[in-house]
Amino acid sequence: MSAEALDRLAEERVDHRFKGLPPDAEGLTVGELTAQRRNLFTGGFTTPVLALSAERLEHNLALMERYAARHGLLFAPHGKTSMAPRLFQRQIERGAWGITLAVPHQVRVARAFGVRRVFLANELVDPAALAWIAAEQDADPDFRLVCYVDSVRGVRLMDAALSGAVRPLDVVVELAAGDGARTGVRTEAECAAVADAVAATRTLRLTGVAGYEGEVPGADPERVAAYLRRLVALAADFDRAGRFAGAEEVVVSAGGSAWFDAVAEVFAEIPELSLPVLKLLRSGAYVSHDDGHYRRLTPFNRVPEEGALEPAFRLWTQVVSRPSAEQAFTNAGKRDAAYDLDLPVAQVVRADGGERPADGIEVTGLSDQHAWLRTGPGARIDVGDWVGLGLSHPCTSFDKWQLIPVTEADGTVVDYLRTFF
Repeated sequence: MSAEALDRLAEERVDHRFKGLPPDAEGLTVGELTAQRRNLFTGGFTTPVLALSAERLEHNLALMERYAARHGLLFAPHGKTSMAPRLFQRQIERGAWGITLAVPHQVRVARAFGVRRVFLANELVDPAALAWIAAEQDADPDFRLVCYVDSVRGVRLMDAALSGAVRPLDVVVELAAGDGARTGVRTEAECAAVADAVAATRTLRLTGVAGYEGEVPGADPERVAAYLRRLVALAADFDRAGRFAGAEEVVVSAGGSAWFDAVAEVFAEIPELSLPVLKLLRSGAYVSHDDGHYRRLTPFNRVPEEGALEPAFRLWTQVVSRPSAEQAFTNAGKRDAAYDLDLPVAQVVRADGGERPADGIEVTGLSDQHAWLRTGPGARIDVGDWVGLGLSHPCTSFDKWQLIPVTEADGTVVDYLRTFF
């Protein structure tokens, strides 16, 4: 990645664009504010404010690096989770092959910060975006982008848009996870037709197969493993048919954040092919994990001997109304907290310089700018108290915040993550 581009993030001025930051930091650069090592609770931050645990972030990065290495996998974590170049850098430093992305804007962000390998987990048929990617590849021999294809028409549209390109674009055929699943080619015969269409172009080069097991209908261990074995068999069939002629390696890629243990198990069964095999895992939510959806679904629940991810986000919000013994309201709502999978969970209350468990307090709903709390008989909470909320779904947590404080356990802010959504 580009050290110069990353350094420029520290030169950005703190102002009204960034929620929760201290008003008296107006005009400081992010680097200057970082150097002050302010405390999240006493350093002038305003509520609501989202914080990311420095220790838990480091734990999660290290855990997945070890997991991928242990299972002989290369790792291209899905960058759409955070869209934070500083996190991309840390993931690559932790051994990531590259970064997975979904749409052209995200690729432009990655390239602006010097990411050299991108796995685009979508078929791309936008002519303007394809022309830009071709220019990036032609200008930078170290840049490589691998893209899905899932239809003959898509191949033809890509070929037309790339007609002036010097370097071919590497593509992988996406095998759908089943009838009624999301994108991807539904049958092996149709996959072969798409591969034939790629072979008929000079602008595209078939380099593998890919899919997303998280879309398997009625997903369970048996169904997920069966789908992944279809994916592996497709790669082997294509190889026997000589469909990877001209490629330097065979990419076989899968892996969201709910079934990467199944990916590791099945990918260990990939037979020897005529070219080296790049077994590419794409899980992204691990970087912050969560206190809801992924806490329940993480594969580490099934393989606890491999370790455990730790939820790294906490949204700090403040009680602004206590209208009855059974109810309280804080000043964070849908504009601040992810709510597409689960409501936030009240975890701790900070009052009078101390912190205690949020016993008897439950988040029952969100308005645009308020959290609705149900308070039981033993709940200790009053107007002015800070309430720390655990969140579900990292992807929609990151995208509500442009500059996120990274805090140590005592509240010291040691870094700020800039996001680009």
